[in-house]
Amino acid sequence: MSPLVQVQDLAKVFDVSAPWLNRVLEHKPRQFVHAVDGVSFSIERGRTLALVGESGCGKSTVARLLVGLYQPTRGTVAFDGQETQAALASAAPARQLRRRMQMIFQDPYASLNPRWKVRDIVGEPLIEHGLVDGDQGLKSQVGELLASVGMSAADMEKFPHQFSGGQRQRISIARALATKPEFLVCDEPTSALDVSVQAQVLNIMKDLQRERGLTYLFISHNLAVVRHVSDQVGVMYLGRLVELADRSALFATPRHPYTRMLLDAIPDVGMSGRARTPVQGEVPNPLNPPSGCAFHPRCPHANARCSAERPALSEFQGIRVACHAVAEGRI
Repeated sequence: MSPLVQVQDLAKVFDVSAPWLNRVLEHKPRQFVHAVDGVSFSIERGRTLALVGESGCGKSTVARLLVGLYQPTRGTVAFDGQETQAALASAAPARQLRRRMQMIFQDPYASLNPRWKVRDIVGEPLIEHGLVDGDQGLKSQVGELLASVGMSAADMEKFPHQFSGGQRQRISIARALATKPEFLVCDEPTSALDVSVQAQVLNIMKDLQRERGLTYLFISHNLAVVRHVSDQVGVMYLGRLVELADRSALFATPRHPYTRMLLDAIPDVGMSGRARTPVQGEVPNPLNPPSGCAFHPRCPHANARCSAERPALSEFQGIRVACHAVAEGRI
């Protein structure tokens, strides 16, 4: 069976240049940020791929490219064998595609209209896609959607400000489920929530995945969350995938030095005595990225080749990793 989502050489370049007159007067060149630079992966039906990395590595840009909120500079996104850019160019195919993929945003305080009742927020996709008949049918379906995320049907008559952060995120999930999608893009859906509430929301998402056969792209910087929800993990650094592996393999035997640094930085809650090494250095300026491997200024295994030649994502014992040190057997 072919993967539900296939991404090939996806890239997004943003023009962040100063206005034309400023550039002329100050003799400045145009400036570009390669937010995503040649990312490729696939997601099997009913599985979860998690993308992790430090802030600014391009995770959220990948999420927005997949659902069509951004146009890619190059590369392709295929959903169920159909290229999304071609589908989104026409009204009818775009409407059908948007029913099948939805997005859960990071901030439940900003993603809900404060002037609308929950009934209107959750019911909007139902009305927009013609999936409901009459006001009574709308109330019935909204009540079912709220119940599926652990809320009461009576909550549909309330406004967003009457709920906690965790409850607001449940409302966001209910809205995303309204069109009965097959694929959900989750952009750090629990990062704005307390730890105990995070667990509740994550458990709801796992239950929904089992019940409905959902496929997830899960964006996060929290490796503990990723370990709980993912089947596969992709590690991003400065717009590129540096490691891609099954969850168990990546957490047991990480290959890329950056992945190792991220895992070493996790606090040792179990008091196992494991040495805890914080992530060293700072993320380079994306306007002026390093030559060769972008991670080489922070890497303890870097050599002259690393600073001159950019490594390709290659497979080593079931793990895809972009690292000269791994390819040469130095680590």
